[in-house]
Amino acid sequence: MTRFALTIEFDGGPYMGWQWQDHGPSVQGAIEEAIFKTTGEKTLVYSAGRTDAGVHALGMRAHVDVQKLLPPFRLMGAINAHLRPHPIAILACEEVDPEWHARYTCIGRSYEYRILNRRAPLTLEKGRVWRIGPEMDADAMHEAAQLLVGLHDFTTFRSTACQSASPLKTLDRLNVRREGDHIIVEAAALSFLHHQVRSMVGCLAAVGLGRWTTQDLKAALAARNRSALAENAPPEGLYFVAARYP
Repeated sequence: MTRFALTIEFDGGPYMGWQWQDHGPSVQGAIEEAIFKTTGEKTLVYSAGRTDAGVHALGMRAHVDVQKLLPPFRLMGAINAHLRPHPIAILACEEVDPEWHARYTCIGRSYEYRILNRRAPLTLEKGRVWRIGPEMDADAMHEAAQLLVGLHDFTTFRSTACQSASPLKTLDRLNVRREGDHIIVEAAALSFLHHQVRSMVGCLAAVGLGRWTTQDLKAALAARNRSALAENAPPEGLYFVAARYP
């Protein structure tokens, strides 16, 4: 038995999320089916994180145990061949220690949220960004975002369906920058609550549009109540960027 670590890129638009679902296709299901076609083995693919329907990944990390003797490049090539035409690609594949675990060995996760700040409708980036027409102040968004960095009770920014044992999380980084018409929000932490990034972005967007002040964001955090949320940003602008390991 060999444990392989996979680095995965995918367009989340066609899927109900990473995890297997009874009511629609999943990224995990597509990859496990491709591995079965490659090896003839029923396997489970464990990921560094779970993504919601419509959320994308640039570098999701996962692992799978395979009995068949295959070098990593052969396994990667075969999985990619069987994944077609799914918008999923294995970017890297390597043998790892049997104790290495994509989720439990992970010491950091990073996400990116992309806003396209223009009045013109979406064309090439439809389904991949959140379009906001009115001019936004990215500097004000970044300044406000620093209030959320550190250890906080993020109940306001937590989905009511969140299964985490505690709303306490330590946010390592929350940066906002403008690149032309794009506003990029970068978030990094050991782990996140369900909908935490999208909820934070929704509130930062309110700041960028001048509808909220920094004090409004501070009050929303202190409220520890989901009803204090400005807005939950849509899933199509969110990307799982990377998982970090020792």
